[in-house]
Amino acid sequence: MTETELRQRCHTVLPGHRVRTPADTFAAMAAWCEANQVDHDTYGEGALLQEFEQKVASLLGFEAAVFCITGTMTQVTALRLACEQRGSKLVALHPTAHILRHERGNHQLLDHFHALTIGDQHRPWTLDELKAIPDPLGAALLELPAREIGGQCPDLDELHAIKAHCQQQNIHLHMDGARLWETAAAYGQPVSAIAAGFDSVYLSLYKGLGGLGGAMLLGSRAFVDRASEWFRRQGGNVIHRTPYVVAAAMQFDARLAAMPDYFRRTEALYQALQAFPLLKPNPARPQASMLHIHMPVSRERASELRNRIAEQHGVWLFNRVSHGALPDHSVTELYIGDNLLDVSDARLREILALWSDALTQ
Repeated sequence: MTETELRQRCHTVLPGHRVRTPADTFAAMAAWCEANQVDHDTYGEGALLQEFEQKVASLLGFEAAVFCITGTMTQVTALRLACEQRGSKLVALHPTAHILRHERGNHQLLDHFHALTIGDQHRPWTLDELKAIPDPLGAALLELPAREIGGQCPDLDELHAIKAHCQQQNIHLHMDGARLWETAAAYGQPVSAIAAGFDSVYLSLYKGLGGLGGAMLLGSRAFVDRASEWFRRQGGNVIHRTPYVVAAAMQFDARLAAMPDYFRRTEALYQALQAFPLLKPNPARPQASMLHIHMPVSRERASELRNRIAEQHGVWLFNRVSHGALPDHSVTELYIGDNLLDVSDARLREILALWSDALTQ
């Protein structure tokens, strides 16, 4: 039995949102399209698409937004154009940035820009670390929250200082905001306040929003229009964006309204974890509705224990698990979504006890 099949058989799943079948997803999309009289866009021209782009742009306080088929294409294109505008191909970004970890060297092989890593791999980079770079920068990328380090974020004062410095030094400040919505409740700020001071923002349409895929790039009208042309040049001009936009737009308002609930559930999870020292959360306090959990067993052993608990108890603890920094340690990510909202505090403690006990066997 595959891991996907095993997860599907579980009655309780901790991470993420409830997963609909394709049939259920497409049926919901069809009903929403009929209720809202949705027509297909054609190569990006269409009422639904452009109204949704403007809705997202206005929500974050930007002039414009444009759909892109993938976040991978979105971010390197935005940074390439930012560097061209400022006359430097140097981009400062964290060692765990998605561009470096998961995009197979596209920024380098396609000659988009030159990457300078900044900061400690276990913490968000700081203003002092940015100032320590002696070379003129075209751009700096800040991920909010930083997924590969458990969803950590700089504090608000540090964030404001970074924004001010980049503006003063003519450094294009770009946000990897794939999970931006998850930080609003943690910061206690509206997304427009968090995004203010950034020159461009990338947003995912499927991660926290639960859509099918796709992304958006936000910025000035001129910047977004130029990026749109570059998306076409790179093969991103799909004839119909409609499925991706509908899948996100039909649940957009409800997802954003639920973000505070996801964060409160994350806080409850942190509180419950205090009783189980073998399950160590990173960061030490909630900074977004996600976290990493470190375990004193190897990656292979962690997978075995997860699968055994799924088979015997019908509980799916986590998805991907990675090697830890220490031998015979591992780490997994928990994104807090709909699934954990359905689990009571008492049941959550029972599941954590089951998980913790398994680590000692």
